[in-house]
Amino acid sequence: MVKMMDGASETTPLHSESRDEARNKVNPGGTFKTTFGTVLTCIGCMVGTGNIWRFPRILANNSGDEGCLQFLLVWLLFLFFWSIPIILIEYGTGRYTKKATIASFQELAGPKSAWAGGWIGVISVGISGYYSVIVGWCIYYLFYYIGHALPEDYAASSSTFQSFANESAMPVLFHTIAIVLAALTVLWGVKSIEVVSSIIVSIFLLLLLICFIWSLTLPNASDGIQFLFTPDWVQFRNPRMWVDAVSQNAFDTGAGSGLFVSYSAYMTAETGIVKYGTLIPIGNNIVSLLCGMLTYATVFSTQSPNLNQTEIVDLLSENGPANTGLTFIWFPIFFNEMGKGGRFVCIIFFLAIVFAGLSSLTANIELQVKIVEDFGLNRKIATVLCALTIFLLGLGSALDLHFLINQDFVWGFGLLIAGLMFLYLVIRVRPSTFRRKMFNEYSLNDWHLYAIWDWIVMFIAPIEAVVLIIWWAYNTISESPEDWYKFLPESFMSTIVQWVGVIIILITINLLTLRYRGASRPPSNTPGTHLFFNSDPKTPITTISYNAMSSTGEDTHDGNYRGSVAFTSDNDIGTAVLSHNNETDDETALLGKGELK
Repeated sequence: MVKMMDGASETTPLHSESRDEARNKVNPGGTFKTTFGTVLTCIGCMVGTGNIWRFPRILANNSGDEGCLQFLLVWLLFLFFWSIPIILIEYGTGRYTKKATIASFQELAGPKSAWAGGWIGVISVGISGYYSVIVGWCIYYLFYYIGHALPEDYAASSSTFQSFANESAMPVLFHTIAIVLAALTVLWGVKSIEVVSSIIVSIFLLLLLICFIWSLTLPNASDGIQFLFTPDWVQFRNPRMWVDAVSQNAFDTGAGSGLFVSYSAYMTAETGIVKYGTLIPIGNNIVSLLCGMLTYATVFSTQSPNLNQTEIVDLLSENGPANTGLTFIWFPIFFNEMGKGGRFVCIIFFLAIVFAGLSSLTANIELQVKIVEDFGLNRKIATVLCALTIFLLGLGSALDLHFLINQDFVWGFGLLIAGLMFLYLVIRVRPSTFRRKMFNEYSLNDWHLYAIWDWIVMFIAPIEAVVLIIWWAYNTISESPEDWYKFLPESFMSTIVQWVGVIIILITINLLTLRYRGASRPPSNTPGTHLFFNSDPKTPITTISYNAMSSTGEDTHDGNYRGSVAFTSDNDIGTAVLSHNNETDDETALLGKGELK
């Protein structure tokens, strides 16, 4: 029986496909048909309740007594040194493999790394569970204000939110409606996703721009804008602000969520993924900033006559548990300030938010469905299973705001771990190889991706993530010695137990799957080293020597080549990989792979 030898490694990425072969891969689900539709679909992945609901409340929770600029600066920093580099990895991975996260990690990093792709899928499911609840809130507010007048003050608006979110089972109904609508869109396939996103994202952005311009005309609105862009430098010492900034940016842009792996699987070599991966996240953050400015302008405008700045700042962070009701309380008040047409604009605006939220929820379900499809399950059955899973996981968030807060923090922060998984994938491949194969050689009409990206994904981004997690853990334990081990909504123990529990389950499933697959293979009667490859026999190869037969085009070449064999078990059948060292850039390139017979 042949055993794994010293120096052998698990199958490494970017195998011997030529550039043209990689470009010609076809996704059985189809491709995007127009640049306009592709761009708006990608925007739809990002733009939604994360901009309207999450960003203003996270911003308010991290504002100091003097202002919010310190949070905005850190949030912007992470856009360029975390979110955009991660998103580029997602685009490149999905377009190259035409698969979702688990299958992509298995193909590029080896079967033992499949659990890392599974973590990203779990993050998507975890976020979808409570995200669908928020979309359900938007649907409720849409129909509520069709039949009810807008609130005239904070007390009336707050009462509406509390009676709905805290004192009724209605969130469960609208949570269900949101999931059904998103699942139907996924069921209809990429064509429906492209068409729907093109329409709803355009409407949403137009209405948001109109509302933003209108908010600037309100009396005392400038006070809110001034507060927003005034720094409170003391807040830089708070690790929670940094954690919230990076998790919000990741949530805003979808970095680490795996959404762009599934959507980029429908893209071709003509799609400029470096352009998209750079410009769309920047545009998305502008949308979030507009939502924040709109919120602050509204609150300061309506409250300045009665409250001072300190009281207004306190009011901004007192809209339900963890400020969950900020948008739903203050936006109706803003529309009431418009006068007679305010209610109509409010209805249209919530309709646009519903559509935008559904586009993001659709992207999450699409990722989950594609993961299941990669294992051979029918798309219809996969969609039903994923929708049912999200429904069950979301029940807790629909019935209890404190549970929703917990899920938002745990899985929003978990995007940082997901980002680390993508960084691991690139480092496993080698950043320069990944950049060359996935972007610069693959794309036909795109920006050139420069080597600075290699340094970011290899050093800067991983250090950012590790330092933030350690800083957060230390600060949480040291400042809350009596609470850190309790299962509170945002406690250290609650977060770590869920993270570690999921990771242990995923690794266990991964190892059991590898063992089962190895045990299910028929034993070889003639152990040896006869390999079949599609690779260039003239390329210099290093490491262990095997007899191999490789074919290039119409010619067959026999000879001794050097390579390594990786096994998923102790069986005598494994995956063999031939590799060589390129003297020009000293990077490992995969030449071929096959089964040991």
